Amino acid sequence: MRVVILEDNPILAEGLSLLLGSSGFEVAAVATETAEFAKAVAEHHPDVTVVDVRLPPTFTDEGLRAAIEARRQHPGLPVLVFSQYVEEVYASELLAAGSEGVGYLLKDRVSRVDEFLDAVRRVAAGGTVLDPEVVSQLMVRRSSPLERLTPREREVLGLMAEGLGNTEIAERLVVSEGAVHKHVGNVFLKLDLPVSTGHRRVLAVLAHLGL
Repeated sequence: MRVVILEDNPILAEGLSLLLGSSGFEVAAVATETAEFAKAVAEHHPDVTVVDVRLPPTFTDEGLRAAIEARRQHPGLPVLVFSQYVEEVYASELLAAGSEGVGYLLKDRVSRVDEFLDAVRRVAAGGTVLDPEVVSQLMVRRSSPLERLTPREREVLGLMAEGLGNTEIAERLVVSEGAVHKHVGNVFLKLDLPVSTGHRRVLAVLAHLGL
């Protein structure tokens, strides 16, 4: 599975390259700026890309804009944004372009290597992986219907956005699967969303948010 990395910090870039390379991925290129990234994607046709957000020259949102442009040039290109920051406008635009094969994780909140590697594989396979904090910040922009949710329902919704099923959510929250099923039903009812299962639930949430 070929990977192209966009990361300007040399230590993080080398760490990601070594981690992915030792975990069965083929690191086709490590780019430090957006033009180099665009060239690498066109040349190597990666199965997945791992992209930082803030890059030279302005260190604001260059990485996300590069990811959006790469997906425009190469429809369906899997992109996992791996950053310390949530850039709401361009994060929404990235997801609006098609949420299949998209992930957004915050560096400070990934505590286990296997979780990160699993996220890379899920995005490469066309899945959606979103950090709950990313979802929370995007929700603030469209908060009125979400005000109907209880704190527990918001928590369940956040875990759904990570791509977890009812059994996994129950294990994470240490509650029964029946309780999770009830919470999920309430979430969809209050947000006027059709009840669905699996990955489609994430897409329904994103659609409701207008992403």
